[in-house]
This record gives sequence, structure tokens and C-alpha cells, in this order.
Amino acid sequence: QIDPKDYTFSGLKDETVGRLPGKVAGQQFIIQNCENCSIYIFDHSATITIDDCVNCKIFLGPIKGSVFFRDCKDCKCIVACQQFRARDCRKLEVFLCCATQPIIESSTGMKFGCFQYYYPELALQFKDAGLSIFNNTWSNIHDFTPVSGENNWGLLPEDAVVQDYVPLPSSEELKAVRISTDAMKSIIPITRGRRQKSSDESCLAVFFAGDYTTANARKLIDEMTGKGFQLVQTKEVSMKAEDAHRVFQQCASEFIPLLEKGPVVALEFNGDGAVEGCQSTINDVFSGTKVFVSESKASASQDVDNFYNFADMQMGM
Repeated sequence: QIDPKDYTFSGLKDETVGRLPGKVAGQQFIIQNCENCSIYIFDHSATITIDDCVNCKIFLGPIKGSVFFRDCKDCKCIVACQQFRARDCRKLEVFLCCATQPIIESSTGMKFGCFQYYYPELALQFKDAGLSIFNNTWSNIHDFTPVSGENNWGLLPEDAVVQDYVPLPSSEELKAVRISTDAMKSIIPITRGRRQKSSDESCLAVFFAGDYTTANARKLIDEMTGKGFQLVQTKEVSMKAEDAHRVFQQCASEFIPLLEKGPVVALEFNGDGAVEGCQSTINDVFSGTKVFVSESKASASQDVDNFYNFADMQMGM
């Protein structure tokens, strides 16, 4: 028998509370009427609602469905979810991983950054919640109630440090979770999202489904960012033959047989020389792995547009 009290934090003040990995196990969770608290859910859940919380620091592990903030103010959060919604909120600062377009409504002073966090159980929790670490539209916010001449939301500073917003837990029980907030270790690749690009040259790289797709994509990200290129966006999505023709154009036929194995993982890198840098890295590091890479600077921006336009339609953005 499930006791709702085990899945609720209500009416707390000046406390540090949380749930360890394995303790929520895909149930729904409720957080309400908390003030000046630090709250950590180190597990995956079905949905989470956060109502009437003030000046709280909140970490929420992967949420299979939606997270809904209502009537909250002055909260700092780290959240991974399928859907993000905030209504009647003021001054929320959120490091976000969200598979669909985040939505705010009747809210002001909202700030967003890219989710960055690691603990050993987190990768499996993402899988259990049905979330891909590559599907993160954290910066593509939809404001349902825009006010002319005002901006209700913006992006956190690029050099924002997660721990300055949501410190590591201080309670003995929660210290058992082996956390790293080092961007290099983050389970979610850190993307630029909608931030200004530093160059007019981008490059698209697409990995096809197989045993090492995730590891290969991460390896390429490490190699490219190590060379000073920026990761703009990532996407994991299934493709059909007709999609391949639209995206890969004349090379489509060599990639179509690979699509039946499962979804592809696409990465957009930006920076002067990105195409050449990406091609040489793939030749050096991934020889023997079939990877689609933009052929030239001229075709690359079209590749990126073709792929992400297709992906957005797939994801219903």
C-alpha cells in the first residue's frame, strides 16, 4: 500500500529534506507550502507539482511526465522532465533539461540555464523515466502571456555555477549520494541552446543506432569542445527513409539501412572551422563507424536546418 505522505513535502520551513535513489521509483510527488527549504529528489518520478513555495532550493531527478510550478517565488531549481510548466511564478532560476518546449504563463523574472549534474544512478533514472539525455530544449521557452515591451524570461549567465544556486545537500542522509556538478561530468551534454552563436559556421554530425551510440556521441562532444568548438544543440529521434532523403540529400541511400536499428543522435557544433574539425575528428577517432558529417561550410547550415526542422516536426514542437 502506497502512503501519500511518503511522496509529499508540505508546510516545511527552514529544512533540508529529500529522497534517496530508489525511494520514489516512478511515483508522483507533491511539494507544497514550503519556505526557505532545500529539497532534493534523487530519483525518477511520474509527475511533480510544486505549489506555493518561497525561497527554496530544489533538485528534481528525471520526471517521466510533467513538472508544474504554481505560485512559487524566489526559488532556484535543477529539473529534468518531459514537460515543464510554470504559472503565476516570480523569480525562478532553473537549470533545465526538458524534452519538449518549456511553457511559462503569467510569470515574471524567470531565468533558464542548461541542466548539469551527475550522480551514479542518474543515467539509469533517465532511462526509467523514458527521457533521452540528448533531447533538451531548455532555452526554447514559450511564454503564453507575453507583455508588450517586457521580457518575462531570460537566460542565466553562461558561466553560472550550479552549486551557487542549488548547493549540495548538507544533511547526513543525503550526503550519501555521490554528486558532481562539474560540467564535464554532467549526464546531460551542456548545450548553448538559443544563445548567440560565436561563428556563422556550424556543422551537423549524426550517429546511427548501435551499442555505442551514446558513448560515441559523448566522445565526439568531448573531442570537439576540447578543441574550442561549441555544442549548440543535440537531438535523439527516429527517422524514416523519406526523412533521410530530406536531411541527408544525395548521401541518403548509404544511411537508410541504418535507420531501422533505432533512433539517431544528432549534434550541432559551432565555431570557425567546425566542419573541418568535425570531419578530421571523426576520421581519426571513429574510423569504421558510419557517421553523417556536413561536407562543407556551405552545405552545413542547410544540413542543420534540414535536420532540426524535421526533428521539431517529429517532436511536435
